[in-house]
Amino acid sequence: MAGLRRRLVKRRIRIRRTRGRRLRRALVVLLALLANLVGAAVVAYHLTKIPEPHPETAMQSTVFVDDHGDYLGRRGPVDRQEVPLSQVPRYVQEAVIAAENRSFRTDTGISPKAIARAAWATVSGGDRQGGSTITQQYVKNALLSPEQTLSRKAREALISIKLDRTRSKDEILQGYLNTVYFGRGAAGIQSAARNYFGVDAKDLTVSQGAALASVINIPSYYEKAGSDPKVTAKLVDRWEWVLDAMAESGAITSAQRAGARFPAFRFYPPGDTDGQRQYLIDAAASEAADRLGITEDQLARGGYTVRTTFDLTAQDATAELAADGTDKKTGGKTGEKTAEAKAAEAKAGGKKQAEVKTTGDVRVHTAVVALVPGDGAVRVLFGGADYASQPFNDARDGAVEAGTALQPFSGMKLLAPLTDLTRTAAPTPLRLASAYATAAAHGVYATPYTVAKITRAGRTLYEAHPRTRTAMTRADAGTVAKFLYGRSDAPLATQTGAAGLRTLWQTTYDEHLTLTVALFAEHPAKGKKAALPAPLPYTAGSRSLSVAEGVWSKIVGTAEGHDPAAEPNPGLPTGQTKPILATR
Repeated sequence: MAGLRRRLVKRRIRIRRTRGRRLRRALVVLLALLANLVGAAVVAYHLTKIPEPHPETAMQSTVFVDDHGDYLGRRGPVDRQEVPLSQVPRYVQEAVIAAENRSFRTDTGISPKAIARAAWATVSGGDRQGGSTITQQYVKNALLSPEQTLSRKAREALISIKLDRTRSKDEILQGYLNTVYFGRGAAGIQSAARNYFGVDAKDLTVSQGAALASVINIPSYYEKAGSDPKVTAKLVDRWEWVLDAMAESGAITSAQRAGARFPAFRFYPPGDTDGQRQYLIDAAASEAADRLGITEDQLARGGYTVRTTFDLTAQDATAELAADGTDKKTGGKTGEKTAEAKAAEAKAGGKKQAEVKTTGDVRVHTAVVALVPGDGAVRVLFGGADYASQPFNDARDGAVEAGTALQPFSGMKLLAPLTDLTRTAAPTPLRLASAYATAAAHGVYATPYTVAKITRAGRTLYEAHPRTRTAMTRADAGTVAKFLYGRSDAPLATQTGAAGLRTLWQTTYDEHLTLTVALFAEHPAKGKKAALPAPLPYTAGSRSLSVAEGVWSKIVGTAEGHDPAAEPNPGLPTGQTKPILATR
């Protein structure tokens, strides 16, 4: 025992004597390890390159709006449009910062705590951890793959630090706001503003900006806000939290905070978006691509904003008015013939036709065109009620038997592009409307157009100007007006034409607007059997009148009584090429 105690005492003495040396060795090893780690990090930092954004984050959609700027629709693989940070209100920027990364303006681009949590979750197999900075989120979403590995996390941190040191906070925030996903298929603040509230990003209110910022956290869940009460209630709580943080930081005033009300969201999911609006987008997309000298595919991916000439309110009203008969099937016998139909029969030989009974279903088509005389801007282009079932545009491309619809132009010497109009058995409704618009504009033909302006990133790339030429004399234009007013006691020039019982036309015009409604019917194609013309139902006349009066009043209001037939040259005042509609 005594020997054992002596050995233990000697060992303790040796340990005390060598403790300092061993501590120094451990410290050297630790410092060497830290130096190696720092050196490796420095080398990795310098070797790290900031990658280009993913191709899909560079893709943008092209948005179409009507003449008033109201959203019409989009084309493109990704619902995204870039906007400069200057077009995002400061309070919207601050709302996103309050919701996602309150230290964004001062941090180095990374959150060490968030990285540690994420790394531990990856190693331990725990739940996915959030809390990344805005810079990290931008790097992850736009520059790197979404995989959750330690190596990708390390690369994300290095790129984030480098991005923060080489680019301004505003540049990083702009990139983030243009790529972050907001739900409802919208990538970026501009598309989100339109999808949730129907406005541009620059027009977002404080309440709307805070709501969009709140959505970023769980976009796939919050996208149903406004239609799902439970989701809405949860989002309201987060919205309040974001606004409180904004008020605390001074991003908004106490008065703005007190006056904030949770905004109304557009309904989601939306209804059928094919409808008849796609007819408008088809026409405008084709014209826009032609004006820019690119393909329609390039247009769809280019991030353009196409301002059309359409009046969406009038277009939607047209769809409602035509809904009772457009593309619906009917059966049975036709009713009383219109006066024009009877006149056409008499002109053909005076033979009285008996009532015609249809055999099988009959599909009635309604086409409506409204355009501005002397200018050519197309306000309404109704080519069908359901693009999904009939992508063919009856108003722009449909050949409708004219019958007596062209009677007022008989015997006139028409110039290009109306030269062969009276010899055309079946013109398109757009072409016939253009002819009457020429008469309304003293014989000045204006090429119809549907695109008023094309912009991208705030820069105007194209702006329309009327393309006009003389297609009939002023005297002949006056003759057309006198012919129309002489046949009707209405305050507007009106021509009703027909091709037997197969088609019915009605055109109304004054110096501000030309409106053409065309109805025709067919027995739908079945199998290998092609579609065949069919007699219109007895309701065609009243439907045509209802559509014409309804659309006219939507665009120009109720016309006051006047008689341009009493004027030597009815139509536009001399020199006027851009008439202003009464209610625009």
